[in-house]
Amino acid sequence: MRFRRSQTLKQLLDLWPGKKYLGIYRFLPLFFGLGATLEFSMIHWRVGDTNFYNTFKKRQAKDIVEERLRLHQLEPIREVN
Repeated sequence: MRFRRSQTLKQLLDLWPGKKYLGIYRFLPLFFGLGATLEFSMIHWRVGDTNFYNTFKKRQAKDIVEERLRLHQLEPIREVN
């Protein structure tokens, strides 16, 4: 696959400060901020009564219960007297 180089995009990216000292890593704070914003939105934005965090916690609880049931069926828990 061959990519075209856009002069406009190159000029826009060259305007971002820190090129001399940080090189390509000068964009890390931008992506860190975008990731934090995405995480915040997944936790706090609700669609109806559900958000990503609630869905994740329910799924995690279900997986834990299934794992315990599977282990209990394979190897009964012995009580120590």
